[in-house]
Amino acid sequence: MKKTISLLFFLLVFLTTNSCNKNDSLAPAEANPKNGHPRILLLEGEEQQIKELIAADATWRKMHTAILEECDKTLTKPELTRVMVGRRLLSTSRELLKRVFYLSYGYRMTGDVRYFFKAEKEMLAVSRFSDWNPSHFLDVAEMTMGVAIGYDWLYAALSENSRKEIKEAILTKGIYPSKESKNNSWLKATNNWNQVCNAGMTFGALAIQEDHPALASEIIERAFQTLPVSMNVYQPEGVYPEGYGYWGYGTSFNILFLSAVEKALSSDRGLSRTPGFMETGHFLKHMITPTGKSFNWADCGTGANLNAAMFWFAEKTGDPSVLWSEKKFLETDNFSKFKGIRELPAIMIWGKNIPLAQIKEPAEKSWMGQGPNPVAMMRTSWSDPEAVYVGFKAGSPGVNHGHMDVGSFLMEAGGVRWASDPGMQDYESLESKGMSIFGRTQDAQRWTIFRMNNHSHNVLTIDGQLQQVSGYAKIDRSGEKPGFSFAISDISSVYNGQMKKVVRGVAIKEEKYVVVRDEVETTGKTTRVKWAMFTFANVTLEEKSATLTIGNQQLLLKVNGPSNLVMKTWSTAPTNDYDAANPGTLMVGFECELPANTSETFEVLLVPEKAAGSATFVNRKLNEW
Repeated sequence: MKKTISLLFFLLVFLTTNSCNKNDSLAPAEANPKNGHPRILLLEGEEQQIKELIAADATWRKMHTAILEECDKTLTKPELTRVMVGRRLLSTSRELLKRVFYLSYGYRMTGDVRYFFKAEKEMLAVSRFSDWNPSHFLDVAEMTMGVAIGYDWLYAALSENSRKEIKEAILTKGIYPSKESKNNSWLKATNNWNQVCNAGMTFGALAIQEDHPALASEIIERAFQTLPVSMNVYQPEGVYPEGYGYWGYGTSFNILFLSAVEKALSSDRGLSRTPGFMETGHFLKHMITPTGKSFNWADCGTGANLNAAMFWFAEKTGDPSVLWSEKKFLETDNFSKFKGIRELPAIMIWGKNIPLAQIKEPAEKSWMGQGPNPVAMMRTSWSDPEAVYVGFKAGSPGVNHGHMDVGSFLMEAGGVRWASDPGMQDYESLESKGMSIFGRTQDAQRWTIFRMNNHSHNVLTIDGQLQQVSGYAKIDRSGEKPGFSFAISDISSVYNGQMKKVVRGVAIKEEKYVVVRDEVETTGKTTRVKWAMFTFANVTLEEKSATLTIGNQQLLLKVNGPSNLVMKTWSTAPTNDYDAANPGTLMVGFECELPANTSETFEVLLVPEKAAGSATFVNRKLNEW
């Protein structure tokens, strides 16, 4: 009897598969056991939970519709070709991951055969590439993940020939190259490469594990053993040392890995409980400013967008407040801004158990985290778009994607970003001119690039010199007192040999304006100190003050310091042919010459116009804050 049932089952699969490739009546595959297909992220039958979510909630219905609209748009595009941009195939790999993830979701949710056939064509097209560019292994990782999702989610509908060709590509262009030592230095990396590459290879292994069980086990076990190297950087409070943009990259792929193994293997072996990892959702929540931009230190632009991985954190921690900043992105009728997020379909999996009405305003207004790149963030309100916000950064230039921005700060008030960060410069624009941009030694070419060195950041510059790459500063003290939120860092080590001591404190006073206080000690020679702030404002200089204007708003910059300080502005125009332009910006601040073996204090107020009449200097030493 069992043999008869098995024979009927395989006959049904054979007829369904062949029928699927001869007409347009293709329908989603019938239920499979957990060790069958699909096994990655979303098991067969779990589509119903998402359908119920869509039916019950207008926001998720709009998200679902946005994904399907992007699927429809993809139908009209030609299949991807192997186009290199400099040394990278990454743009093609990312587009493949997005296309196949969206189309596979669209097919599983609707049964629309157009989505299946287009996904199949895309997977076959990249499977016929000569390779997936293993010399830059991120390209391989993202390509493998995309093809693996399509292979797994569409398995029952794929013809035997398509399965064979796609599976062979996962093996020969994805997994096998990852076993070669020349391609897998990322196994020891503490940065996003470890997270992305291990996730991509694990998806590939999960997709083909029934045909290559020993190899799949080897690759998955390798990930469990090496992924903690990169997850340890979240300790102790959850700061991601590469900044907001790379949090979205490394952490999202880390979550894709954890979610996939938990679903397919029933366990992540406790990796999600790595110290600091569950706290990193709060880090990202605070990194979104009242204007809806990011606190964009390191290689990161000012833009901010929805992060699907945050919904995984909310579900795992049982704390919907972690999604407050994400909820703000969802409060729109225009969901087209989310269509560029290649892992977007995962949000329908991770968000299905989180009623958006339960996302309450966070109780805390300040947050501080240590680690390789410590930061402190303070605001006067979560709900007021004109709130005062300050982000303060310590750390080291020597971390991955780091800048010479130790002691830098960002400031917003009145819905305007007054103190900004120049952000990253496109890598290809530099590499195409022969620049080596990832060196971390003091004499590396990286530090000749304006946006990466201290001459473009809101820091002190001593005698025109660079900050010391080997230096490191933690947040020494932070806190909230009535009318006074603050953070202090001894940043002396990044000025080693230039100053005896440099300590900076940043505060929000009376919930109205910002204080930046520097306490310095010179060495045995006369020293020139430059205090500078990067801004998009028009600036009018006065004696020991400046008026900054953006639109119809103004900010007063007031300085309390030695009598010989001179207020100045500096151009941000590029002086090298490889530097990007910085239109509409300048540096504002002051310079001051200090005698040898001298202690001095500079206190700067950043005062929004409506607080101008009440702003006063703190006039207290930092150890008294």
